[in-house]
Amino acid sequence: MTGPTGDVVERATVGFTDQYDAPAAGLWAAPGRVNLIGEHTDYNDGFVLPFALPMRTVVAADRRDDERWTVWSELSGETIDFDADDVAEPGRVTGWGAYVAGVVWALRDAGHAVPGARLAIASDVPLGSGLSSSAALESAVLAALLDLAGLELPAERLPRLAQRAENVYVGAPTGIMDQSAVIRCRVGHALFLDCRDESVEHIPFDLDAAGLTVLVIDSRAPHRHADGEYAARRRSCEAAAEALGVPALRDVTVDQLDAALARLDDTETRRRVRHVVTEDQRVLDTVALLRAGRVRDIGPLLTASHVSMRDDFEITVPEIDTAVEAALSAGALGARMTGGGFGGCVLALVESDRADAVSDAVRAAYAERNYTAPTTVPVLPAPGATRLR
Repeated sequence: MTGPTGDVVERATVGFTDQYDAPAAGLWAAPGRVNLIGEHTDYNDGFVLPFALPMRTVVAADRRDDERWTVWSELSGETIDFDADDVAEPGRVTGWGAYVAGVVWALRDAGHAVPGARLAIASDVPLGSGLSSSAALESAVLAALLDLAGLELPAERLPRLAQRAENVYVGAPTGIMDQSAVIRCRVGHALFLDCRDESVEHIPFDLDAAGLTVLVIDSRAPHRHADGEYAARRRSCEAAAEALGVPALRDVTVDQLDAALARLDDTETRRRVRHVVTEDQRVLDTVALLRAGRVRDIGPLLTASHVSMRDDFEITVPEIDTAVEAALSAGALGARMTGGGFGGCVLALVESDRADAVSDAVRAAYAERNYTAPTTVPVLPAPGATRLR
């Protein structure tokens, strides 16, 4: 999980000065996120439990007097420029710039006056690893533009604005979890999000006090048919809910599961339903343990989640399964794939003094199978989007 070297705040600051020959009016940051547990439950109106990562996207910005937005990104080294006509409707700005233009569009579409701005973007959130680099970019830009415009909006409204930028302007069908986590998470906590009513609760997740860390392992596995397979599973879940006569699979409880499965004819559909229903319960069980301060005891729930994703939802790949098995064999308290599947990352709950040993074990298992070497980083729950100065 390496990127440009040096502190990301300094890179954004220097990048702005170099590009615009003036200091920025302010700096804003938004983190990546990882989902502790609750996979493919979001579009089933269920529960998720993400937390923010220490890796951040930082935006340095100041106002312009016209309705133009100039944006430099360290990733591409490119500067783009667009005006009010370009953001009048989705699709006019493309590529990475669409995520920035989409935020301007979403704010204007909601009736807010957005000043022109100059922006410089730096990030150490890994791209393509399922850690919500796009939500981090949108949310950092959103925070900057709101402050530059002097707008104060309720925190609960912000994730939906960022999501509309991605869904409607960019055209990526993400759920509400990513933006909610990136914007609303708190340091030392996980965000318990009800995806039906978007209510949140901040659940204590003080890993440091417990002598634990979460090891995030980038499997380096290429995403395999992820979009088509994601859509197929979503269709399967929606069809099952209709067959069962419920608004969403969230409305089937574990106690009702056997009876519900008996009403479904297709074996594959039964497996999909079993994953979603049991995964929702695992989220609730994890929250209950964390409320009780029993952080270590969530490990088996994480591992059970992975088994369910592997066997019932069928969204893992060999590299992912290898990382989970190696981490558990090396002493991880629990491990699971995180994200939509078919590649991406694994998280392992480990004793802090065992993080290096677990990392070494995963790398050794990859080497034995001639997989591309994984990257690993220990993380603690970080704060959500904020102004830095």
